[in-house]
Amino acid sequence: MPRSANGFTPRAIAAAVALGALLGGCSNIYYDRRDTIGLSAGDAAAANQVTQMVDPWPRDSANRDIASNGAKMQSAVERYRTNKVIPPTNATTSSTAYQQAQQSANAASNSAPSTSASPPPPAIK
Repeated sequence: MPRSANGFTPRAIAAAVALGALLGGCSNIYYDRRDTIGLSAGDAAAANQVTQMVDPWPRDSANRDIASNGAKMQSAVERYRTNKVIPPTNATTSSTAYQQAQQSANAASNSAPSTSASPPPPAIK
C-alpha cells in the first residue's frame, strides 16, 4: 500500500478516526447536563434564608460572661502548680463505694510524704 507524504497510511488514519469516534461515545457530557431531581432539591427557600442571614451564630454564643467560681479555679491551679493534685475517686453509683473510696483517698493523701522531688516551676509573668 502506498504511503502518504507524511508517512501515515490511509488505513492507520481511518483506524485513528474510528477509535476517536468510539471513545467519544464514552463521554459523560450527556449525564452531566441531564434534568433530574438532586438530593438537595426543595431547599431553595432555606438556602436563600441562610445566605441572607447577617449573623448565623446563636444569640447566646456572644455571651462572654460565663459563670464560674474563681476562688475554686485558683486553688485548683495552685494545687496543680505545687504538684498536690487531689486524686480522683471511683465513679460509681453506690454511695457506700463512694464513701470507702473517699476514705482511702484521704488516708493515702495523709500518709504520703509532703516533700517533692523537684521544686515547683517559677510563675509565668
